[in-house]
Amino acid sequence: MLKIDSHTHILPKKMPNWSEKFGYGDFIYLQHHKRGFAKMMRGNQFFREIAENCWNAELRIDEYDVHNTRVQVVCTIPVMFSYWAKPVDTLSLSKYLNDHIGKLVARYPRHYIGLGTLPMQDTELAIQELERCKKIGLVGIQIGSNINDENLNEERFFPIFEACEKLGMAVMVHPWNMMGEKNMSRYWLPWLVGMPAETARALCSMIFGGVFERLPRLRVMFAHAGGSFLFTLGRIRHGFECRPDLVAIDNPVDPAKYLGRFWVDSITHDLNMLKYVLEMVGSKRVTLGSDYPFPLGDLQIGKFIEDSDLPKKTKEDIFANATLEWLQLPKKRFS
Repeated sequence: MLKIDSHTHILPKKMPNWSEKFGYGDFIYLQHHKRGFAKMMRGNQFFREIAENCWNAELRIDEYDVHNTRVQVVCTIPVMFSYWAKPVDTLSLSKYLNDHIGKLVARYPRHYIGLGTLPMQDTELAIQELERCKKIGLVGIQIGSNINDENLNEERFFPIFEACEKLGMAVMVHPWNMMGEKNMSRYWLPWLVGMPAETARALCSMIFGGVFERLPRLRVMFAHAGGSFLFTLGRIRHGFECRPDLVAIDNPVDPAKYLGRFWVDSITHDLNMLKYVLEMVGSKRVTLGSDYPFPLGDLQIGKFIEDSDLPKKTKEDIFANATLEWLQLPKKRFS
């Protein structure tokens, strides 16, 4: 059974020290401090230690083979988005990251599929880089759940989504810059609580802002099973119905009508939760995801799905068919 991991992250082994290159800011760069590991540094501050599987393409292929998974959809680590920087500098950084992924896909076409990153804070530059991403073999983009605290329904982002629809480029929305992060740093709450809320924020913004209504062919996948959106949809719908003067001001369509119009990945870590997601959106809208190689992800690459009592057809949809439809790719490319 073909397995495609729709949600993984990768970096080049070597990157410039962007802060020195641009002359300002706390950009991420790598310090290779010991064999097989590197420190991600945010300016002079330690951010995270990563292992070799965050950049070594051959090692990743071998590790995935252990879990009978051949194909990985790769994109950068969200902290690299750098939407806060000068747009031309974010464009330069984005090009560096996108070129790395483009070369990876060209070298290992049966193992890697690529998503790019854009300088979302500048609409014109973002569309320019989106068009270039398509030319270098990437099939979509990854964006943050908000852009410098602006929701994704803001009108200045609409031309980017419009260009994605026109070019046939898929979109993955990944939580980052979590709301309330400074007020809840203890217990890893930004990752445990903030991330699910951020994804629901992005989904609600795109629904209530009319993005899906205006762009019916836009193909969007929301990370981590859509965050808390599907699990709080009853409350969201009730708010839509009882206070339309506050909720339905830009789009009068019931938010439940959009179930099946977007994709989510399978990262629930719980079979009962996954069954609920499947009941809500259907197996053709749930992609296998891992968040590899980070520890909060599903680093057994869907073993809990493989070992489950889900029907074979449902597993086939999750493991490959849903991702192929989201990315508009033929299965024969990987046979």
